Parts: sequence; C-alpha cells; structure tokens
Amino acid sequence: MARIVCLGEAMVELSGTRGGWNVGFGGDTLNTAIHLVRAGHDVAYMTALGSDAFSERLRGSWAQEGIDCGLVLTHPTRQAGLYAITTDEAGERSFAYWRETSAARSLFELDGVEAAMDTAACADLLCFSLISLAILPAAGRERLLALALRVKANGGRVAFDGNYRPRLWESASSAAVWRDRAIAVADIGLPTLEDEALIGRVTNSASVAAHWKAAGCDEVIVKQGAAGCLLPDNLSCPVPAMLHPVDTSGAGDAFHGGYLAARMSGLAVADAAAAGHALAGWNVMRRGAIPAADAEAPYPIS
Repeated sequence: MARIVCLGEAMVELSGTRGGWNVGFGGDTLNTAIHLVRAGHDVAYMTALGSDAFSERLRGSWAQEGIDCGLVLTHPTRQAGLYAITTDEAGERSFAYWRETSAARSLFELDGVEAAMDTAACADLLCFSLISLAILPAAGRERLLALALRVKANGGRVAFDGNYRPRLWESASSAAVWRDRAIAVADIGLPTLEDEALIGRVTNSASVAAHWKAAGCDEVIVKQGAAGCLLPDNLSCPVPAMLHPVDTSGAGDAFHGGYLAARMSGLAVADAAAAGHALAGWNVMRRGAIPAADAEAPYPIS
C-alpha cells in the first residue's frame, strides 16, 4: 500500500437534475484521490478550506471516503469554492464556477503549511495538476514545484496531470510555461490531446508525447478520449468498449486514479492503462464526477 498525497482545489459541486440541483463535491485531484483510496492506497489530500458549514461538510465527506484530512488547512476568512455542472443529451458537461476567493488559493500562505509540506515530502507519490498550479499565485506555484522536488529527493515519485482550463490563465502561453516547468519535475505525465492542442501547436498524440519527454518526463500517457491513450514507445491502448456516456464529468480523473493505483501496486504500464480505462468507463456511465461505489465498480486495483 503506497502513501500518496494529492494536492489541489476541491469545491462544493452542484449537479443539475430535472427537479433542481444535487449538492456534492469535486475537483480534479480530489476525484483522483478518492479513486486511489477506494483502490486500497493510503491517501492524504492537501488543500485549504474555510471554517464554514460547507467546508466542514467537505471534510466530513472526504473522511468518510477514507481520505486522510490531516493536510487540509483552514483559512480564517475564506470559504470553499463552488461549481455547477450541466450535461447535454450526449453526456457532455459544461461548468460554471465561483472560485475567485476560495481558500485553496492561499494554501501556501497559511499557518501550518510548513509542517504539511514536511509531511507531504515523505510521500511515495505526489499528484497535482495544471489546475493546482493555475489557482495559486506565482509564489505558491514555486512552492508547489519545490515540494515536488523534495518528494523526488526523498525517493518518491511525482505525477502531473496537464488539465488545462483556459479561464484560469491569463493566456495559453503563460499556462504553457508553468506546464513545462511542472513536466520537468514529474516522473509520470498525464496530458490530454485536446488540452495540449488548446495550449499550443500540436498535431497528434505522438507530438504531445515527444514534447513531454523532451521536457523531462519519461512515463507519458497521452489521453485521447474515446480513442484510448498513447503509451510510451508509441504503443496504443484502446478503450475496451464504445460507450454512450451518461456523464463525462471526472472521466480523466477516474483514468488517473485507475492508472496510478495500478502503477503504485507494481503493475506494468499497459496493464495500468487498461485499469484506467475500466475505471473511467464505469465512471462515465453514472452521474457526477465521483459516483458512489457500487457492485460494478472496478475496485480494488492490483
């Protein structure tokens, strides 16, 4: 069982229904953290919340899932962010966000962050994303990258998800700079072809893989949606079956959870990619970014 720390922003989630809205929670690295803990790993989530009722509800829900909340810091005045999801008939999602003053943006400025960083630096695996960087000020981004280097210096590994949300960045070129700096400290890279095309001029998955490898990351898995993913050495891993999704929210995060859970359990890259596809396929056939585990959920992963 690996000790894993996932770092980022998690928010209150409103998911649309015919009768109104369901209240839950979500966030890219949090979703991955929940899949990892369900798969049998020891997982802590590092972020900041407020002391409001919604923040307390988030803490309680994460603890019930089995996540270690000891690295969740408390901001004295800010609260948790909020987002709403709507889906069309094909299951494709659209988002609205209220996150400008979320507590997570001040994570690296809070009392207790030094101790939290010391704990996180001893992890077997640190996971973060381009969104994790996007919400932070420049000084916070520097501290996150420094933390990644500490994890590696202690013998751990770093996984980086190139999850690009244009509205969180002043420009695509700025996002590309920080993406490349994160790639340079990562052992496992998880880019998506669609995101990479938005950030810069890429023509195919092979060019994405080549860029990430040249930037310093050896194990690069390029996600291609329904087309599967491209593995190192230009090997392809197709999805096991074509599905008609109910809700694509959290599909990539589920893939990451399945893939990383398998890799940290010692499985080969190809087997880990198959585990990622299986978990993502289960996820998209249910509503919400993190559906409740059921009898068909492909846990544990080993």
